Amino acid sequence: MSTTPPEAPKDCPLCPRLVAYREANQRAEPTWFNGAAPSFGDPNARLLVVGLAPGRMGANRTGRPFTGDYAGDLLYSTLKKLGLAEGEYRADPNDGFTLKGAMISNAVRCAPPENKPTPAEIATCRPFLSSRMAALPKLRAMLALGSIAHESVLRAYGLKPTASKFGHAVETELPNGHIMVSSYHCSRYNTQTRRLTTEMFETVMARAKAIAFG
Repeated sequence: MSTTPPEAPKDCPLCPRLVAYREANQRAEPTWFNGAAPSFGDPNARLLVVGLAPGRMGANRTGRPFTGDYAGDLLYSTLKKLGLAEGEYRADPNDGFTLKGAMISNAVRCAPPENKPTPAEIATCRPFLSSRMAALPKLRAMLALGSIAHESVLRAYGLKPTASKFGHAVETELPNGHIMVSSYHCSRYNTQTRRLTTEMFETVMARAKAIAFG
């Protein structure tokens, strides 16, 4: 049984490079959250959305996953459209927006420079992801945003990356009867280049919802 809590402490000391980056952000922007961003959503979630890591201007600033950066606009609007959220998303953790039957977390909890965590940092943070999933009693499905989240979920279940090659809308059977649906990340780059359209994202999330609540 893991003794790792489902959420990292705000001042998590485990990754020296990320700590240094956090401290630099703290000096530059002392009013920001500047810490390991906690997961957000329903403790009885049946669907867990797994992203990469907090963005410097997103969750590192606001303290809520995908809040304050471009990717959150598409993610939260899609959750609401599919009935997995209530309220008005205003990119502010105090906006009263809530999730229903869903939770959002990240493979890495602290913001990395250039949005690129190292393999060692991803591995160091993985016990928090494993514990987060284990702490959701009704969990049935994961929506992995991007290849790093996809691989982190596989490894969190004790599987090798070769168990399932990442691809958009790929579905992977996991232990405990869980299913992972993978998606291109809803980043500004992917949406602006049309690698990921709004319709594609709505379709893949609707599929994940159908599995989670089916």
